[in-house]
Amino acid sequence: MKEEVKRWWKKAKDDLKKAKILFDNKKYDGSAFFCQQAAEKGLKAVMLKEKNKILKIHDLVELGKRVNLPQNLINYCKELTLAYIYARYPDIEEAKNIKDISAKFLKNTAEILKWTGKKL
Repeated sequence: MKEEVKRWWKKAKDDLKKAKILFDNKKYDGSAFFCQQAAEKGLKAVMLKEKNKILKIHDLVELGKRVNLPQNLINYCKELTLAYIYARYPDIEEAKNIKDISAKFLKNTAEILKWTGKKL
């Protein structure tokens, strides 16, 4: 594996660890954000390996399509792409079920990273 691909993959796994730590400490908005970041970096690692380039975009669906992510995982990406909203914008009211949303994001992100790990 090329060194740059390794760096992206390492960062993706580290972001998922951060998401778990934040979830365990009831910081659900931050957990959601790091789930999105982990998935994005994992997909970009695959793109870098397969296409020798990275798109400077944050749309997980588009990134997933570019690396032939299976449809069920692309469906996860549709929700996960919006995760940044929970952590970045104070004018967005926190979802009442943010704990459940964050737990779902953790599970789905782990599945996306499992797939990306196999591709690397």
